Amino acid sequence: MEQKRLSDCSAAERAGMLEAAKAAFDAFQAKKLSLNMARGKPGPEQLDLTMPMLNALPADADMISESGDDTRNYGLLSGIREAKKLFADLLGADAEEMFIGGNSSLELMFACLQIAYVKGIAGCTPWSRLDKVKFLCPVPGYDRHFALTEYFGVEMIPVRTDENGPDMAAVKQYVENDPAVKGIWCVPVYTNPTGIVYSDETVRAFAALKPAAADFRIFWDNAYCVHHLVAEPKKPLTINAACAETGNTRIFYQFASTSKITFPGAGVAVMNTARENLDELEKHLGIQTIGFDKTNMLRHVRYFGSADAVRAHMEKHRAVLAPKFKVVLDTLEQEIAPLGIASWTKPEGGYFVSFNAPKGTAKRIVQLCKEGGVTLTGAGATWPYKNDPDDSNIRIAPTYPSPAELAQAMELFCIAVKIAALEQQA
Repeated sequence: MEQKRLSDCSAAERAGMLEAAKAAFDAFQAKKLSLNMARGKPGPEQLDLTMPMLNALPADADMISESGDDTRNYGLLSGIREAKKLFADLLGADAEEMFIGGNSSLELMFACLQIAYVKGIAGCTPWSRLDKVKFLCPVPGYDRHFALTEYFGVEMIPVRTDENGPDMAAVKQYVENDPAVKGIWCVPVYTNPTGIVYSDETVRAFAALKPAAADFRIFWDNAYCVHHLVAEPKKPLTINAACAETGNTRIFYQFASTSKITFPGAGVAVMNTARENLDELEKHLGIQTIGFDKTNMLRHVRYFGSADAVRAHMEKHRAVLAPKFKVVLDTLEQEIAPLGIASWTKPEGGYFVSFNAPKGTAKRIVQLCKEGGVTLTGAGATWPYKNDPDDSNIRIAPTYPSPAELAQAMELFCIAVKIAALEQQA
């Protein structure tokens, strides 16, 4: 029977729908499921794709980098030259403006914040000595970004986003008029969690900013730059090209990693920024470490060889992930769309679907799913301080479960959405 919009249903019809949804929920509880969709983790099939990389450095391998350095030994704080070239190609950057770190780009972001907080950057007062430090946080956004700035006691200011990226009028107003605003979090390609790609106009607007604070930095987390779900992805303007046009080359720190390309626990993280910024940061990073894992850098370079090989490898990831996203979107389209009670993104890449439930129901939906055996990212996590004022946004992470598990999880999710919406109108 064709579903009616919930707003067109009578009180009696809604009561019947609620009774049916609760019965379906009880049946799910009886299955005693235990599925975890809280994080955007690569699934086992994706990790299997990279297992041959472990053979890229056999026991008799030449471990000397192209600079003549032995990658097994100390040195090369900023990483090996061939890794810089590979990742510069992927990001549209200059190899001389690359820093290759350990396995976590989050670690590099933390280091940049810590240096600004303890020692200061661009000749400015360390943030720890200031009365107020503020960061702009596009919402919905990435919970780990928000956790970093919250850790340092930074005041976080939500900035709404649309299909083009952050509200740049608001960003410009804050950045150019308040010297306490020291940065902004950005995921420009397949934003976490909405999956949008910043428009070229948005990227140019970032490059044209004239900050009131000399130590303002855009934290440009390009985590999903090659993580496509479609055969012909968009080709967005790079922050490097946009800032070269304006001459505003010191305004950004760009980050990326192979965490969702090779192995999350054993990948390679990279940072890209103006040479002047790197010189400044490396003085402090050189106190923290003599160098990161150069043998792992070499392993990645020897395995891939080129940026095009990385892109070809990501086509294999797409073959695994696209069907999973289809399960999510098809289920929502079939079960929720006819009711007219929610909206969601239809990403062309990245790791998430952003779901906007009826206002005031997100926490209830997440709790119901947990009771039914499916763990989701906590409601509110996509906002600073875990405080979604509408209690509406839920991040769906389809990547880790198998398609069969995902189908079950989405069936339960839709039941939970219906229960929460119907309870609200009871």
